[in-house]
Amino acid sequence: MADRSFLQWPFLDDRHREFHDRFDEWVANNLAGLGHDNVDETCRQIAEMLGGAGWLLHSAVDPHNEQSTIDVRTLCLSREILARHNGLADFVFAMQGLGMGAVSLFGTQAQRHEWLTKTRQGQALAGFVLSEPRSGSDVANLETSATRDGGEFLLNGEKTWISNGGIADVYTVFARTGEAEGARGISAFVVPADTPGLEVAERINVIAPHPLARLAFNDCRVPESAMIGKPGDGFRIAMSVLDMFRSTVGAAALGFARRALDETIDRATSRELFGAPLAELQMVQGHIADMALDVDAAALLIYRAAWTKDSGAARVTREAAMAKLFATDKAQEVIDKAVQIHGGDGVRSGHIVESLYREIRALRIYEGASDVQKVIIARQTLANALAGASS
Repeated sequence: MADRSFLQWPFLDDRHREFHDRFDEWVANNLAGLGHDNVDETCRQIAEMLGGAGWLLHSAVDPHNEQSTIDVRTLCLSREILARHNGLADFVFAMQGLGMGAVSLFGTQAQRHEWLTKTRQGQALAGFVLSEPRSGSDVANLETSATRDGGEFLLNGEKTWISNGGIADVYTVFARTGEAEGARGISAFVVPADTPGLEVAERINVIAPHPLARLAFNDCRVPESAMIGKPGDGFRIAMSVLDMFRSTVGAAALGFARRALDETIDRATSRELFGAPLAELQMVQGHIADMALDVDAAALLIYRAAWTKDSGAARVTREAAMAKLFATDKAQEVIDKAVQIHGGDGVRSGHIVESLYREIRALRIYEGASDVQKVIIARQTLANALAGASS
């Protein structure tokens, strides 16, 4: 049983504690043992289950309520719980939120009504289409173009490492409309997957199976009404979405780390070495102490960032970057220790800590690699210091 003491921290309210207990029980009873033989079909099945039970309502704003907002602490709790039980389920939940994040935050009522109703019920899968072969973390240099043609736009270019690529029903696509150079010349569009000119060019296999693809846009025609926000707002929209969801990546890593710690405690207290439980060895105790410390420190950073955003902060760029960087890097270390303490079983295919070892690695890359997070943190820290010196 994962540690629950963090639920009493002042970052969380009673409604979050009640949500945690209900969702944790439901996930344990419905998703924990779900197989991954057919990843595409399993993702759709998970989305339908989460949507049918009402849990995906937390992934996006209510399209019927203009005052509706996304509670980031609930997103983080959701991803932590899902990751602890089932990494693919976490992926599905995350993509419903991230894929439609731009529509939630900046979409028109028509866009929200058309798509959020479906994604919040698990009836449509969403994708976030930003990365390109020559533009990953450097979003301002993306090359995919959106050329105006009367009352429509023609999309041309290539995107890669697209989560839910190949199985999504709708994509949020970022393309260059040319209002200005660099970041100020990018716009965002909502594009149904069956739009002519949109092709799944390649399915990409990775060490922890998830639906990923390279997408090609060849004169993909979308109406002017497909634009999210205003022309040239795409970079700001993308950064705002990532700002909100980046701390949830840390929460997923935290879920993986908590599961690794739980498995390690079980192993250390049940396995004997030299006539005594592993847990009595000081070296093993040292590893467990380091793991517990990293888990709690990561949780503090994650829920600080989420609480700050929910409390009304316009941006939490620095806080979210810290949370993602620390939680993902430390989860890698926690899981590595779990593998070591499990010995040969730790690298046995199909063992839980072996799957955690494969699952965690990608989190240190997507939505801003660890080194990029360091750049963000440094720039924000320097900017804040300069602003304070000049005031």
